[in-house]
Amino acid sequence: MSSSIDYGNLMHRAMRSLIQEVLQDVADNGLPGAHHFFITFDTNHPDAVLAEWLKERYPEEMTVVMQHWYDNLLVEDDGFHVTLNFGDQPEPLYIPFDSLRTFVDPSVEFGLRFESPEMDDLGEEDLDDDLLDQDESAALEEILEEKDAPKEAEVVSLDSFRK
Repeated sequence: MSSSIDYGNLMHRAMRSLIQEVLQDVADNGLPGAHHFFITFDTNHPDAVLAEWLKERYPEEMTVVMQHWYDNLLVEDDGFHVTLNFGDQPEPLYIPFDSLRTFVDPSVEFGLRFESPEMDDLGEEDLDDDLLDQDESAALEEILEEKDAPKEAEVVSLDSFRK
């Protein structure tokens, strides 16, 4: 029996489970209404699968958009497969849930960030605008600007409570 409850890891598992359930619903029924996702993941994760040219272009992390066109969405226990279009070139990806850094649905101002002690804060300069069209880029800009605006409630990272 451990000497403490690891709330940080429990919360991360719960958040990943939520994403798994959302993606499974999208795989079964499609994206409803204006929903779309910005998903940032660690391209160095040992189980992440992406084309070599994408790995070279994004050696540490990559933000992908699931909105107008995606194909072959298959959700598994540990991650998901999806084919996305990069400059009219469809590329299959496998993104492990453990590699996720952010999951954002700007249509409803929902977002999750997975932090680790060694991970720097994600800033606007870390997001690759080449992957985003103008509407998506503007929505993401708005969300990033809102993070500095006063809020009624604050979200705190649970990592500071880990031992």
